[in-house]
Amino acid sequence: MSAPFIALEAVQRAFYARMTASPELMALVTGVYDDVPEDATYPYIVLGEATETPDNAHARIGRATSSMLHIWSQYDGYAEALQILSVLAALFDHQPLDVPGLHHVSTNYEFSQTLTDPEPPGNIRHIPVRFRTRTEQP
Repeated sequence: MSAPFIALEAVQRAFYARMTASPELMALVTGVYDDVPEDATYPYIVLGEATETPDNAHARIGRATSSMLHIWSQYDGYAEALQILSVLAALFDHQPLDVPGLHHVSTNYEFSQTLTDPEPPGNIRHIPVRFRTRTEQP
């Protein structure tokens, strides 16, 4: 059995690469960010929080990584953000994913929620969405 590993960075890189390589998604957003620049314009996606837990079986070492993506929009209503969410689901839910250095087992949509930022000016829409990615050492 191989030594334990951490999959968080490799999964985040795979998500970023998939999103920025998608002409359909990039036509809908102004960027995909890990750190949002001050001059960023809406709509955009932020690579958010992640958790990782062991997902071992028999003689293999695996990880389950939950990755949060944040969709931000200033469109009146949720239509724009929900369209972006639909594209993200098509890109990741039950789709193969190239995770550098690891064997990708699966990626599944876990949840999303529509939120309105109550702070002034009160016109910012936010949809956090979470995907769970299972990987194992090759």
